Amino acid sequence: MTTPFPFTAVVGQDDLRLALLLNAVSPSVGGVLVRGEKGTAKSTAVRALTSLLPEVAVVPGCRFSCDPASPDSGCPDGPHEGGGGGASRPARMVELPVGASEDRLVGSLDIERALAEGVKAFEPGLLAAAHRGILYVDEVNLLHDHLVDLLLDAAAMGASYVEREGVSVRHAARFLLVGTMNPEEGELRPQLLDRFGLTVEVSASREPDLRVEVVRRRLAYDDDPAGFAARWADEEAAVRQRIVAARELLPSVRLRDGALRQIAATCAAFEVDGMRADIVMARTATALAAWAGRTDVLAEDVRQAALLALPHRRRRNPFDAPGLDEDKLDETLEEFSGDDDPD
Repeated sequence: MTTPFPFTAVVGQDDLRLALLLNAVSPSVGGVLVRGEKGTAKSTAVRALTSLLPEVAVVPGCRFSCDPASPDSGCPDGPHEGGGGGASRPARMVELPVGASEDRLVGSLDIERALAEGVKAFEPGLLAAAHRGILYVDEVNLLHDHLVDLLLDAAAMGASYVEREGVSVRHAARFLLVGTMNPEEGELRPQLLDRFGLTVEVSASREPDLRVEVVRRRLAYDDDPAGFAARWADEEAAVRQRIVAARELLPSVRLRDGALRQIAATCAAFEVDGMRADIVMARTATALAAWAGRTDVLAEDVRQAALLALPHRRRRNPFDAPGLDEDKLDETLEEFSGDDDPD
């Protein structure tokens, strides 16, 4: 097995790393879309995140990664007894190829066996493998429309349904959706774009010293992947521990009315459609506070959450620059910066 490039060894790309880490702390943030030119470490950073995620407790022998503490009552491998002992395995990242078939994504059903023997002979697909893990789509903007529709359904319902000739199978499919794309190759369908919690624009640095460091680390990794990873082991362990600590702190983080008003005012000011942006911003700001080791959401958390959650949702003309008007953002936050009632 190839040794992955260490996450902490990625040079620069602060927004990309932060967005991925926030999703590791709080998967309910809803995933990340990474937009940028080729050769900017998009795929490298995404693949490196997996080794930082805490292990997952699963029901032994369950092909659908059921949680032993609260197993899925409709699991095709069930029923499982709740509260039983489980086994731990590393978090999993599943890659969805752009040219994958529908059966590869959702799974296949053996109709002949189902009709002859009366059993649902179901072979799980990539959605089942990604349950409670990461589903990664490189060049997500080139994904075929029928696969996009299946992803949208699974992301909306948290489950995947396979129906063939009157035989139906359902299994849980809650995953962290991460996509990378080069905007020069085409844009993403609005329905799928809105399903990504956060979006990040990445580009290669124009600073010579940073570019030198990128090349130096990449050559060192290519010469000796295991040795290079060993040199970054302490930094990787520190980030892994910080993720665990932030996850434990997350339920204690308080999102007071003042911060909620700032979130609502910001979404209204940038004329985003629907309420998903407000919810994603609230979850992101809460994850930012937990990542910083705080139990209160501050204005700085709301500001950073807006920069990550709103650019792909705001209404803009075709020739408008990506991102947010930060002056307008600061004015909105300042206008709604009243103190909270301590109770």
